Amino acid sequence: MFLVACGLVSPPPSPTPTLPAPNFSTSLPPDPEGTATAFLNAWQQADYAGMYALLSPLSQAAITQEDFVNRYGDAATQMTLDTLETTVLSSLQKELDAEVRFKTVYHTRLVGDLTREITMPLRFDGGRWGVSWDDGLIFPEMKGGNSLLMDYKIPSRANIYDRNGLAFAAQADAVAIGIVPGQITDEARLLNELSNLLGRHPETIKALYQFAQPDWYVPVGEASTEQIDARRNVLSGLGGLSLSTYHTRYYINGPLGAPHAVGFLSPIPEQALSYYQKLGYRGDESVGVTGLEAWGEPYLAGKRGGTLHVVTPGGQIAATLAQSDSAPGQAVYSTMDRDFQKQVMQAMGDIPGAAVVLNMNTGEVLAFASSPTFDANLFDYTNRNSSMLAAVLNSPYQPLINRVTQGLYPPGSVFKVVNVATALKSGLFTRDTTYYCGNSWDELGPNFIKYDWTAAKELPPSGEINLVESLIVSCNPYNYHIGLAVYNQDSQMLPDMARAFGLGAPTGIVGLLSNTNEEVGGLVPDAQWKTENIGEDWSAGDSVNMAIGQGYLKVTPLQMANIYAAIGNGGTLYRPQLVLKIAAPGEPPVYEFKPEVIGQLPLTADQLGVIREGLRGVITNRNGTAHNRFLGIQIPIYGKTGTAEDPVTGRPHAWFAGYTQAGRDDQPDIAVMVMFQNKGEGSEWAAPVFRRIVESYFFGRVYTLYPWEAEIGLTATITETPTVTPAPR
Repeated sequence: MFLVACGLVSPPPSPTPTLPAPNFSTSLPPDPEGTATAFLNAWQQADYAGMYALLSPLSQAAITQEDFVNRYGDAATQMTLDTLETTVLSSLQKELDAEVRFKTVYHTRLVGDLTREITMPLRFDGGRWGVSWDDGLIFPEMKGGNSLLMDYKIPSRANIYDRNGLAFAAQADAVAIGIVPGQITDEARLLNELSNLLGRHPETIKALYQFAQPDWYVPVGEASTEQIDARRNVLSGLGGLSLSTYHTRYYINGPLGAPHAVGFLSPIPEQALSYYQKLGYRGDESVGVTGLEAWGEPYLAGKRGGTLHVVTPGGQIAATLAQSDSAPGQAVYSTMDRDFQKQVMQAMGDIPGAAVVLNMNTGEVLAFASSPTFDANLFDYTNRNSSMLAAVLNSPYQPLINRVTQGLYPPGSVFKVVNVATALKSGLFTRDTTYYCGNSWDELGPNFIKYDWTAAKELPPSGEINLVESLIVSCNPYNYHIGLAVYNQDSQMLPDMARAFGLGAPTGIVGLLSNTNEEVGGLVPDAQWKTENIGEDWSAGDSVNMAIGQGYLKVTPLQMANIYAAIGNGGTLYRPQLVLKIAAPGEPPVYEFKPEVIGQLPLTADQLGVIREGLRGVITNRNGTAHNRFLGIQIPIYGKTGTAEDPVTGRPHAWFAGYTQAGRDDQPDIAVMVMFQNKGEGSEWAAPVFRRIVESYFFGRVYTLYPWEAEIGLTATITETPTVTPAPR
């Protein structure tokens, strides 16, 4: 039944209210691959702290940052990790969880490349993606708390030899020698045996225990077991002698070897530990610190090998991942002669200074002596005599400083060859240009009077002399005059000539590390340097002072030796070299000496001849400053004395530089530089030592006593005995 309302109108329906749309987000978390890539990039940079920051909150709660960093660092150390490469292969995201698969190539020093594919889980939490970390992300086999362990194969360190195959440094059994004064029964025989064994004068050995208590052990030195065995029947019966055998890196001849050139070993310092571990070192080895030991470390140490294991938390080997074989070290053969080196060290007599001998035609270093010396054997704590190391380290004479290449001194008159070269190059002077050499010089005015060395000795002036004679008599006024004249022509002329002779920069000697300050370059001052460092203009007085090797000028003994070698060989500057060859046993050399030219003196043959004539006259001319020091010697010598003022102590440095011209087929001619620090005049101290070195080189022994000796190797008195410089005639 239908009911219909007639006549009635229905009201319009009420409008339906509009409701806001539901606020449901449809966006997903950002791509997890960005976090994974950042994590891997930080790993490649060994930024372990940065990696830790990318872990999920849950993972960070499970491991501290310190433990996390240590886990990665230890793994890198054990596998000897050098560099790391990572590549993202794929990624998969499911809501708030993700996985990123990547490939890692571990480039290691010892066992080559290791490649692994690893899956990295990630979790979106706290508005970011975080890495859900476990040990397997370092290396898959480490999952579950395992660790890596490298079983090292370390070859014996190779030896350092002299040019004739005699060892300077060798892995060997050695004997520490000491004396117990109260047990001595036959002192004369004891001292004689030890003198022959150690190359030291008996009285020098006796002085070591002279004031010791009867029951004290007094260290004397070291010897090889072969040396001891050869005289064991005699030595075993000597009362007061103590012999202690130990295995070591033995440095033959100890302080009379070449400790500043050969160097020594020391345990790896903590600050360098990670560096050496990345090179494949275990970390507890000793490495070269100075000299050939440091320079030759990559050769001498050999190739390390090893086996990389996975070890469980309980210490059991779970797997072996890779292995490599070791290879023996390569011996370094020095250009030095061991016996000659010993003679040069003995010639120095522990007076602070330096002596260096070069083959002047090649740059080979034949002897390299810095004094006072030290015994490199003392750096081995298993040596009973190592207690003496403290005295070396605390000595006010600083025996560890290599005065040949690290000592900076004003050269004094040995620099006059450079000044005379400048005079000739300027065109203002010739061989026969004369000048009056008086006791004083006043060309800078009455307020700047300078004096010749003859004035202090109250000797008559040298008078009218030519350029050659200015070297022969070492006339200061003539050289002052040259310095002023070339300054007036060109203020840079003398500094430029000094640099052309190789001063102001290291020689680059082969065999000493260039990045550890083992050789310094000295200083050749000029206008720019003085403005920047002193705040003053370069003046005529600066050039005048420099003309006689004074002022701000600083050189090393090696630089001056190289200059005189170049003068002797006709003008070629060779790079000094300490390395003759490098070779493993039974293998061809991987390195062989070749002369290397580093410069040419900017002089004509005639100009060089003027200088050579002057240097010969120093020896042969009756007025020569070293004439009396070389009377009777049969070897032609060219040389120059130098007495350099030291404003700090007031005592001058004694220099003598020169070369030989024997022209023998069996022995090359040599350049020799001798310098004694704050000792006195070059003619009195350095020239006699120069002569002894030449005698040792050409004759194998010395024939001339020093003026201060009672017998060879024994000083006549405790005080210095001065000698007279020959007066001009």
